[in-house]
Amino acid sequence: MNNISIIIPILNEADTIETLLTHLLKNSSQELISEIIVVDGGSNDGSLDIVSTFVSGRVQSRPIKNISTSLEETQIICVNSEKGRAKQMNVGAKQASGNILYFLHADSIPPKDFDQAIIDEIKKGNQAGCFKMEFNSHHWWLKITGWLTQFNWRVCRGGDQSLFITKKLFQKIGGFNESYMVYEDNILINALYNRNQFVVIKKTLKTSARLYQKHSIWKLQYHFIIIHLKNWFGASAEELYIYYLKHIT
Repeated sequence: MNNISIIIPILNEADTIETLLTHLLKNSSQELISEIIVVDGGSNDGSLDIVSTFVSGRVQSRPIKNISTSLEETQIICVNSEKGRAKQMNVGAKQASGNILYFLHADSIPPKDFDQAIIDEIKKGNQAGCFKMEFNSHHWWLKITGWLTQFNWRVCRGGDQSLFITKKLFQKIGGFNESYMVYEDNILINALYNRNQFVVIKKTLKTSARLYQKHSIWKLQYHFIIIHLKNWFGASAEELYIYYLKHIT
């Protein structure tokens, strides 16, 4: 039987994690979800306190009660990791008991019945993919950017769209490349496209435009294009990270 392990890397996500966990519990089936794994990279903003109200296991060796008796069959666990989304997601994958891994950013909200949609694709023989995406913004450029994600083009992919992949294929590829502190999602996605193993589910995930709002849309879009080009022309993981720190963080 197919079961999904949801893996959510966080670092200071107090503003988003409660909304996401609540949404996941209300819009998925206990029969299809093995567990929800929150992987913390060293939050100091109260994120863990929020997660602890949901956890049905332990956080930092402290027993935590279930969110409610009606949801107690959905196991939510929190584990610690070194900072770095690639490292955090690999840690979560090692903890996962499901045969399907679903990597999800803390500020991305998947559609209702996302779990069944993923299972349906697996049954068709599609071992990896994502959802089409829209930003929580009315800006015309972000509307266009989101609209383009419905097409199965490599250039339109990104981690905000989430990623499902069979555990077997994830292990065969070698997981996320931990050399990358940024662009780690695209490195794995490129490997999947090279294997012709990627599908876009035509259901809409909604993601936050907060980074665009912080930096301005055109400035951030420019820097993302530069990062893509740098990777295309062979820049190292360290070079990409240095550029990201200088211009985006």
